[in-house]
Amino acid sequence: MTQTILVTGATGYIASRLIPQLLTRGYKVRALARKPHLLRARSWFDQIEIFPGDVIDSASLTPAMDGVDIAYYLIHNMTAGHGYTEIELQGARNFAEAAEAANIQHIIYLGGLADPEQHIAPHMRSRIETGVTLRKGKVPVTEFRAGVIVGSGSISFEMIRFMTELFPIIPGPKKLLSKSQPIATKNVVDYLIAALENSNGRGKVFEIGGPGVFTYKELMQKYAEARGLKRGFLLLPYVPIWFMAFGINLMTPVPYPIAYALVGGLYGDSIVSHGDSEKTFPEVKLIDFDSATGEALKRLHPQNVERVWEDGHSPTKSIKHEGFFIHQRRMKEISDGKIAYQSKSNKFGEEWFEFRDATVTWFFAPHGTIGFLYWFLFFPFRYVVFYLFAKGHLKSPL
Repeated sequence: MTQTILVTGATGYIASRLIPQLLTRGYKVRALARKPHLLRARSWFDQIEIFPGDVIDSASLTPAMDGVDIAYYLIHNMTAGHGYTEIELQGARNFAEAAEAANIQHIIYLGGLADPEQHIAPHMRSRIETGVTLRKGKVPVTEFRAGVIVGSGSISFEMIRFMTELFPIIPGPKKLLSKSQPIATKNVVDYLIAALENSNGRGKVFEIGGPGVFTYKELMQKYAEARGLKRGFLLLPYVPIWFMAFGINLMTPVPYPIAYALVGGLYGDSIVSHGDSEKTFPEVKLIDFDSATGEALKRLHPQNVERVWEDGHSPTKSIKHEGFFIHQRRMKEISDGKIAYQSKSNKFGEEWFEFRDATVTWFFAPHGTIGFLYWFLFFPFRYVVFYLFAKGHLKSPL
């Protein structure tokens, strides 16, 4: 009999990569999301069951868990800002109790990689305590603890990408010399599925990471090399966390509350101390940072982007996402269908104009500092060209 799998945090990054893999393997997938309308643009939307709900609202969990065999807990509440740690623990308590009441067989949880015996950032402590809270219930919990996740759309990777692309000399605290053991997105998904299909790890905690250990500075240097950029660093004895978070929020896709939590996480190493995961799940073949970065860069095309900004309501959107500056608006003059126009590579980056269902979307992938300058300085001019082309007054927008 086909197992029913509940995926929480369904609008999030890892869930968006996990759900297609579960469907490919023939599982029946049920998604729990606080804002289910944000899933409408996903290619797998019509292949899954969707339940609106929030782990903070225990009543919303009952219908979502009815008939579920195994559940993935892929939730964090860093966007809630101050007080999010208690919200996370309450959500975990509610989920564990509801899973027990629904006779769910197994919970698989993705948390954060840090040494709980050391002084660590509040968000890392919260990730670990969330796992502890889930395990206090009677349903077996398999927990994976991961650090920097390398893949297009990952918050940590996008922060590295945008900051390295923008600054020829990257400013930051000396804590950029802290160590990290990054893991490819594919490997994170591999482990999550392995825990579903390999019972040897049920009820255990695993630290997962890729084959290399690097400082955060080295990760930025390696990304720069992959993009053919020369980058220096200005490491300062102290930079206020709020100030760094403000800059990250301004120049990258990472919102301020998450940036604040992640910057705080720099104050400590995030490496694997216990290598049980490779022994328990030998089917997972680890990918090195350079290869994972290369795969992420190959996704720099509109057809590969998770369309997280499309909510079916807002007529105009401007966001930073998966290496792109994206500007979208609905236009009555545009006919249905999809046509993508791609420019040749130049020193500024690459541009695409896409038409889909009466919507025109402008994608720009900047290359280095001059790409950012081009976007911000020439945006008004390019916007006029964008509009005139959409109206049919120009033969080409490029």
